[in-house]
Amino acid sequence: MSLNINPRARALEQPGIRQFSNQLVNFPNAINLTIGQPDFPTPQAVKDAGINAIQNNLTGYSHNAGLIELREAVNNFFTDKYGFSYNPAKEIVITNGASEAIDTVFRTILEEGDEVILPAPIYSGYEPVIKFCGAKIIYLDTTNTGLQPSADALEKLITDKTKAILFNNPSNPTGMVIEKNVMDDLVEMLKDKEVYIVSDEIYSENTFLGEHVSFASYPVLREKLFYIHGVSKSHSMTGWRIGFILGPEKIMEHVLKVHLYNSICASLPSQYGALEALTNSKDIPSAMNVEYVTRRDYVYNRLLEMGLPVIKPNGAFYIFPSIEAFGIKSFDFATKLLHEGGVAVVPGSTFTPYGEGYIRISYAYSMAVLEEGLNRLERFIEKL
Repeated sequence: MSLNINPRARALEQPGIRQFSNQLVNFPNAINLTIGQPDFPTPQAVKDAGINAIQNNLTGYSHNAGLIELREAVNNFFTDKYGFSYNPAKEIVITNGASEAIDTVFRTILEEGDEVILPAPIYSGYEPVIKFCGAKIIYLDTTNTGLQPSADALEKLITDKTKAILFNNPSNPTGMVIEKNVMDDLVEMLKDKEVYIVSDEIYSENTFLGEHVSFASYPVLREKLFYIHGVSKSHSMTGWRIGFILGPEKIMEHVLKVHLYNSICASLPSQYGALEALTNSKDIPSAMNVEYVTRRDYVYNRLLEMGLPVIKPNGAFYIFPSIEAFGIKSFDFATKLLHEGGVAVVPGSTFTPYGEGYIRISYAYSMAVLEEGLNRLERFIEKL
């Protein structure tokens, strides 16, 4: 056939996270520490809300922006917890997970030749979406600033081609939370810059130390900020696929058009489940966090005992130890660990070139799984 496909689609590669998790079919006895998916069941009340929606034939389309009562619940949740407010009728769109929210925002704002700055290391799902829009990635290296984005370093990267800056806070893959003084410096620098800010705070409810500080709580950023969130991580609802975008009215009308032509609306039973999650099940994340902290502390201490340098994370459920001392590329290290040690982790190079020299371990697994996985990791390291 002479028909061609979009070369940008051809250039897409399977993310490193899936490259390793998908290999597990060939290693049935391996311990999987790759996926960032809570091992807790979806709360029963949330499941009941979805079931009731199906049984009552609430299975059709909703408004393209989502159920108004869900949009109101989204606003009330963030107003009550973080003190910022958006108009549910015109400034909130319910999406098919935070991934669709990110894709929708970038397809709304990006043009050919634009630049997007990403603090690195960072989640591997952003870059392909940005490149598919014809934009260029500019990395902000955080490895020399304690994995915190430096305002001074960021300002030096901003040019007349910069269209947007994306922050992921807390961070996947590092688990780091942007400190309040660092965020204040970033906001002070960004307030007069003509760039969009996309803040993916999907892990905000998995903040372990102190209060999560949101970019959306700074009024000076309001007219150029897109706030991305969802219930996948907070309420163990990854497969329900409910995310949301909050943003300024004058831009959200265009975001809504891009969203509706992509997917019409989010699944209606899932929306009713999310409504329950944000109203009557608001305390679920805190209960999960008690267990996450126990797991994090165990993994952190074990890694230090093995001699792996690592910064203690205060959010999400990932930890990012350095393997640089072994002189092995992270992809090779992870491959060797899987084949010879029986443990699957994610190579740091998956998270931009600035992740080279690290591996990502997810502790969204039971203590029994973590104990066995780290025992195997320790034995593997002893043989290197």
